[in-house]
Amino acid sequence: MTESAGIGGAGGKPIISIREVSKIFGGAVTAVDDVSLDIHEGEFFALLGPSGCGKTTLLRMLAGFEIPSLGQVLLDGQSLDGVPPNKRPINMVFQSYAVFPHMSVFDNVAYGLKITGVDKAETMARVDEALELVKLGGFGGRRPDQLSGGQRQRVALARALVKRPRVLLLDEPLSALDAKLREAMQLELVRLRETVGITFVIVTHDQAEALSMANRIAVMESGKVRQVAGPAELYEYPNCRFVADFIGKMNLFEGRVTGLAGNQITVQVEGLGEVTLPAVEQAEGEVGIAVRPEKLRLDREDPGAGRIAFRGRVSEVAYYGDTSNIFITDAAGRAVSANIQNEARRTDSHVAVGDDLWCSWDPQDTLVLTG
Repeated sequence: MTESAGIGGAGGKPIISIREVSKIFGGAVTAVDDVSLDIHEGEFFALLGPSGCGKTTLLRMLAGFEIPSLGQVLLDGQSLDGVPPNKRPINMVFQSYAVFPHMSVFDNVAYGLKITGVDKAETMARVDEALELVKLGGFGGRRPDQLSGGQRQRVALARALVKRPRVLLLDEPLSALDAKLREAMQLELVRLRETVGITFVIVTHDQAEALSMANRIAVMESGKVRQVAGPAELYEYPNCRFVADFIGKMNLFEGRVTGLAGNQITVQVEGLGEVTLPAVEQAEGEVGIAVRPEKLRLDREDPGAGRIAFRGRVSEVAYYGDTSNIFITDAAGRAVSANIQNEARRTDSHVAVGDDLWCSWDPQDTLVLTG
């Protein structure tokens, strides 16, 4: 597997190195399959993928809750083999928050310091500092049942940060929150990482969450890492069909390369005929032709030369407020999705089910997928 050359502006040397790590349960189920990647100091790194892809198992191996069946996890170049979770400079925030309901906010945050013997004065100072960081200053005397879900999540964050870890692991930390609060907490987590300057590693199945928060993202499928890159590179230049389909929305066609001339290839695409596209390394035989819905343009007249185009009928209109998703069905019965910005203030749609329209896009916006 090849990583992206840059790290999305995060800067710094690798703090965690994962080297050919596999995790096999019961001698038969491979949850993580030969993963190698570096996580750089000070960056916000995301492990993204569908349920069961191995991302949480990989996170738990970083924390020390699971032991690799094969391979090594290194911290600052030193193997973590045999180092128990409580001896690693790594803390984890769980999906369920795991705050103690019978303790005050202060005692929840102070718990880890007390059991490691930190004196009272330093404990008070560090707890107050941690609560201020997560914007819960003055909440120390409250009980968890007096807090909202977002506030309980902040308590869990403060409890992890108070021990001043080198790396903070976040396991689906926002999944229990409603959409608006989840969006606010995404911004808070980014601000928090920038404030404390430690490395954050988050596990999520939510692509929007990963794209909006992370400097780099590792997309996983069936225990393997399919691509590691920054958010914009993942979205605009996915390296295979799985990543293209999993990150955002995508219209995917199947085609066959029929010619190569200079920096262009000719591809025969069902329903589109022969199209000329920018050449892609190793593009031969069967390929995937993909285009994002927002790259499509809908016209009532033929868009003319220079664009890939077909004529179809509007089969569905999905209104989302700021945008509408328009589904166009071609002569072969294939539905293509176009994302249209709702710029004018109006209650009716300028496109209706049953309309016959031209759907087109610039060849430069087309992805040629060989994997």
